[in-house]
Amino acid sequence: MRALVLHGSPDAPDARVETLGDDALLAGGVRIAVTHSSLNYKDGLAVTGAGRIVRGAFPFVPGIDAAGTVIASDSDDWAEGDAVVLTGWGTGETQWGGFADTAVAAPEHLVRLPAGWTPARVMAFGTAGLTAALSLLAVRHGSLAGPVERGSVVVTGASGGVGQVAVGLFAHAGYDVTAVSGTPDAYDGLRALGATHVVGRDALADGPPLAKGQWDAAVDTVGGAPLARILATTNRHGVVAACGNAASPDLATTVFPFILRGVTLAGIDSNTATPESRAKAWALLADADRAGAFDGLVTTTIGLGDVPDWAARIVRGETVGRVVVDTRA
Repeated sequence: MRALVLHGSPDAPDARVETLGDDALLAGGVRIAVTHSSLNYKDGLAVTGAGRIVRGAFPFVPGIDAAGTVIASDSDDWAEGDAVVLTGWGTGETQWGGFADTAVAAPEHLVRLPAGWTPARVMAFGTAGLTAALSLLAVRHGSLAGPVERGSVVVTGASGGVGQVAVGLFAHAGYDVTAVSGTPDAYDGLRALGATHVVGRDALADGPPLAKGQWDAAVDTVGGAPLARILATTNRHGVVAACGNAASPDLATTVFPFILRGVTLAGIDSNTATPESRAKAWALLADADRAGAFDGLVTTTIGLGDVPDWAARIVRGETVGRVVVDTRA
């Protein structure tokens, strides 16, 4: 198998493309011929050592996403030739991941590739897309007052992977989308994805702990002060889906949005999402994609050897949209 292998330590990894023996992977489970993966912010942290993402023993193969075809299986649920998607469950963190042309997964951690999608196309979404779709499901689940099925939604970090998919997905679902981005070059692309309003980060400037409501729902990918501001400006019985900490893991807020407006803060954990919720999320994405919701999605395809450079770029905030990794290149 050919893989991007991390040597050294989680704090100072040395990434190299290597050819490994067939016995490098654990026996059992479902063996997959991986053709495509994707580069997420978490992968950038793992490959550069900017964050302690990898918790498995070194040497280690990172990559939290993978898509390809089953080549061997000890499970009745999967047969040779099945097209599958692997995300989460410690992939690329505690167990070898998708930056390789072969992977092994537990049967229950796999999802069937949605009909009409190729491995390359599903990895244009990857964990980022799954996270965005789970956020829509959370908003539709709603608060005690009921689901938020229409209305206004604000998306932070909108020029990133999760953000761009969320903009396209929520716009396709009929929401009025405000995209917040610190990358002016991405504004036209966000409008092409369906954003009604595109604003800079200063739109979420400091203010009182409870201010005039501006949106019915939110997808926050950055955490910190922007999330606190969103909570303070969400309408009554609104739902805020929190799924990232690019700005900060800290949250300085008050109980006022929750006890005076009934705002719901929904945490999105794509790593351990149930198979049922994953299937619903992928179906949402596939349906929206077939309808043209993501025709404006910015994607870049790279090879395994390009991953270290692009990992550094994504950590520095220099990438726009989604980065697909062709594991054969």
